[in-house]
Amino acid sequence: MGRPPARRTDVSISLEVVVADITTLDLDAIVNAANSGLSGGGGVDGAIHRAAGPQLAPAARAAGPCPPGHAVMTPGFRLAARHVIHAVGPIWSGGDRDEDELLASCYTRSLDLAGSAGLATIAFPCISTGVFGFPKVRAARIAFDTVSREAPRHGSLERVTFCCYSVSDAAIYRRLMEDSTLDT
Repeated sequence: MGRPPARRTDVSISLEVVVADITTLDLDAIVNAANSGLSGGGGVDGAIHRAAGPQLAPAARAAGPCPPGHAVMTPGFRLAARHVIHAVGPIWSGGDRDEDELLASCYTRSLDLAGSAGLATIAFPCISTGVFGFPKVRAARIAFDTVSREAPRHGSLERVTFCCYSVSDAAIYRRLMEDSTLDT
């Protein structure tokens, strides 16, 4: 945690990697790795629901249900972030059920919601890599490639943060960022 965030800037969009508790980030929006019922399960989803307070559950239910690959936005309530974008990632089933496309869609749709709302800052957790079982390196590559391609389409976006809970997850994203700078 003492290491400074990795940064890369493309078309005035700053991409960064941090190791942190996503519920503590003071941004326009944080993304929740949600379940289809938007009901506040375990992992990131449960942590966001607990930190946001009891108002989040009814707001999320009113916005849902939400199928895999889609996203909806609610207020952040007690969070430092002003909005929560609930993105439903796919459950890993071996890669033969459009999991890659559904995961990419989570990132695209979340960025679309942020851009439509005129938001400048957003943070993503490692969607689908916990209990949903998506392979971490594969998921990180999809996340990084999708965000790198899609974020610049939204004029209001200034900074996208990949918020990792562990140093090992952050190392995957940092490697992707370093490799992408070598390609340019």
